[in-house]
Amino acid sequence: MSGAPIITLTPAPTLDRTYFVHNLIEGGVNRADGVSEELAGKGINVTRGLYLSGVKAPGVIPIGNSDPGVLARTGSIEQFIPHWVDGTLRVSTTIVEKDGPTTKVNEAPRPLSDSDWKEVVALTIAKVKENNAKWLVIAGALPIDKGTHTFVDLEPLFHAMHDMGVRVAMDSSGEPLKVYASKGLPSVIKPNAHELAETVGRDLYTVGDVIDAARELCEHGVECVLASLGPDGMVAVTKEHAWKAKTAPVKVINTVGAGDATLAGFLTAVVTNPVSNNDEFGVGFNVPLGVKTAVQYGAVSVTQPTSGLENLDNMPEAEITDNPDRDAPLEEVAHSAPTK
Repeated sequence: MSGAPIITLTPAPTLDRTYFVHNLIEGGVNRADGVSEELAGKGINVTRGLYLSGVKAPGVIPIGNSDPGVLARTGSIEQFIPHWVDGTLRVSTTIVEKDGPTTKVNEAPRPLSDSDWKEVVALTIAKVKENNAKWLVIAGALPIDKGTHTFVDLEPLFHAMHDMGVRVAMDSSGEPLKVYASKGLPSVIKPNAHELAETVGRDLYTVGDVIDAARELCEHGVECVLASLGPDGMVAVTKEHAWKAKTAPVKVINTVGAGDATLAGFLTAVVTNPVSNNDEFGVGFNVPLGVKTAVQYGAVSVTQPTSGLENLDNMPEAEITDNPDRDAPLEEVAHSAPTK
């Protein structure tokens, strides 16, 4: 696996079971038309999307040792680097109703011991060094430390990557996103509008509100905020620039994993199209091409039934502007706190 430009870390992987049904009867007995099973989690999905693009991105995963055959069973041996921990792998259940909504129930991440987490951090740093990687992706929910009963600590990873000149793309939410984005530790973050609102602590009503909120985080040190706006596309914001990209509407089958696909698309474009010495984007990587590719990957993802990208066929065209309409209202207000 030497020479990979990207390493991913999924701190809390999951076994994702998807049930496909025709007409879901709430509170009743339902028969599935089909069932699929895959190893999943945000970083895992990003790794698979990158490999589809021809970009090597081995994924580090702490994984329960009670099911030692899970990597082989889910076709995950080649792309992932396990750190085996005591216990079971959490299970997430997705119900995809034909021509209807997608329902997902996620188990909470399994807590990790301090020693296990330190070994995961050491393994991740070693793989970044071994591959001479330029990017680390930290994606998904964080487990709780068994000893402290708080989230595991990512700061040692951020500091190690900074010392090595490696950029970190973080895709998480809630307290971890708020803590690390406010410290300016990730190079790139990928919140949706609601996660961005929670991070800055105010409601967002327009595209301009999104840009201002993102730029506030850039002032803390984040180089680029990729704010997903659902059907309105995505806004990419740096200290000096903002771009908005979107595709034409597509037929939506399953929205789970679409955000992971967008990050895979962004990183694919960034690592395969390095900027010249004359960096017109101000951050050292091609943000507009990245966000344009991101929305294309996201659009392809929602047309497929699984949580991870199956293929990159039928890639839609995307439009991008470097002058987003700041007054354009969001399809729904992004609240900084859950509404009652």
